[in-house]
Amino acid sequence: MLKFSYAKLKSSHEGPWIMVDLLMLALLLINLIWLLFDSLYATQGFRSILSNVSPSFTLSYAQVHENFTLYDLAFIGIFLSEFCVRWAVALFRKTYMRWYFFPFIHWYDLVGCIPLGGARIFRFLRIFSILHRLQKYQIIDLRSTGLYRFFMFYYNVFVEELSDRIVVKVLSDAQKDIAAGSPLIDDINQQVISTRLPVLNQWLASVMVHVGETIEQDTNNDSVRSHVQKSVGKAVRGNSQVALLKRVPVMGSTIESTLEQSVTDIVTQSIVNLLKDITPEKIDDFVEHGIGRFSSEDHQLDQEVLLIVNECLELVKHHVSQKRWKDSL
Repeated sequence: MLKFSYAKLKSSHEGPWIMVDLLMLALLLINLIWLLFDSLYATQGFRSILSNVSPSFTLSYAQVHENFTLYDLAFIGIFLSEFCVRWAVALFRKTYMRWYFFPFIHWYDLVGCIPLGGARIFRFLRIFSILHRLQKYQIIDLRSTGLYRFFMFYYNVFVEELSDRIVVKVLSDAQKDIAAGSPLIDDINQQVISTRLPVLNQWLASVMVHVGETIEQDTNNDSVRSHVQKSVGKAVRGNSQVALLKRVPVMGSTIESTLEQSVTDIVTQSIVNLLKDITPEKIDDFVEHGIGRFSSEDHQLDQEVLLIVNECLELVKHHVSQKRWKDSL
């Protein structure tokens, strides 16, 4: 049931214009109903039925039907006057950036004022615009009506079906491009990633230098350096050649411990120097000459990654194509 809020109408600063909207809405309904009746009266079958019901009314309305355009022009004059007043108010309030924006935005008001059969249909759009304004100011609540729920349900069904088909079509085309080895991936690599390689190299180099400084500055972060030293020390102790030093009489354990500490310090410092000496140019050279050389195993890995992407797209298509509007039935 349509709800009307008199309190919102009274408290609204747009009260006078809302009253004008209500008046225009009433006039539009009268005009459109009259247009429909006059169109039916023009048919012989409707006049015959009307003559059986009220012969006197049928004869008297014949003169109105002959001069119906004049009566319609009276409505058009009211509609155009209201349109010009709203245009002047919009200019005064500077609602739009340019003075001529108003007739372009409200074009259906002007087209509906043309006294032709095909143009009169646009007067329905004016009804919708008035209802939208009344809904915006909460004067009426269309959402509580069964007609609104009916139209919104089928509107959502239409939008969902259309959007789902478009999304599934786009994803299917993307899958075909990936499977066919289209230049899409190469274009992404050349036009997107390659253009940003200097920035990425700079960022990666700064990260590695920061990691090297973190390992070197054991006073600030002893946990990182300690972890590196323990890993290197464990590798040294596990070496079979170093383990033979324990067999040296008296000094074996001392030599092993000293060698372990020395090798640990050397390797740790080498890692620090390696990281601190990284530059964007070296990373770029590594990417070009190191990563650029793929083996057959690398290509197989690429194929697995593409399969993963393809399966993910299939799952997305499955979820997108679900008819969620059926849940509301």
